[in-house]
Amino acid sequence: MKIKVVNKSKHALPEYKTKSSAGMDICANLEEPIMLKPLERKLVPTGIFIELPEGYEAQIRPRSGLAWKEGITILNSPGTVDADYRGEIKVILVNLSHEMVQINDGDRICQMVVQPVEQAEWIRVEELTETERGEGGFGHTGKQ
Repeated sequence: MKIKVVNKSKHALPEYKTKSSAGMDICANLEEPIMLKPLERKLVPTGIFIELPEGYEAQIRPRSGLAWKEGITILNSPGTVDADYRGEIKVILVNLSHEMVQINDGDRICQMVVQPVEQAEWIRVEELTETERGEGGFGHTGKQ
């Protein structure tokens, strides 16, 4: 799949790090470092603008290493970039650690996964098909 991209950052285009990677790393595009206090969140620019084909979305997901080592994750995870969005991709980072964390220009802050999506069509009915689970919700299946 080919995706049109405008790169207004100082960094290389997002790329897959291995042949079988699902996500492409995306870097922060900053004029100066950002300091994230514990439990603080900030909107981080990337300088990346994309034009996805109709029927696709880009999911913005946390990087596992950044989450594990620094306690940094993404608030609305996964964030969705819709096919008709043309603005800059920005990432809501949050610091879940007990220490202040510095985000520098060029730091890999998230990964982007491109996925097909379908739009649902609602069909009004008076009742739903019975299943074994029924209305069993949170914790319904118990601890294993």
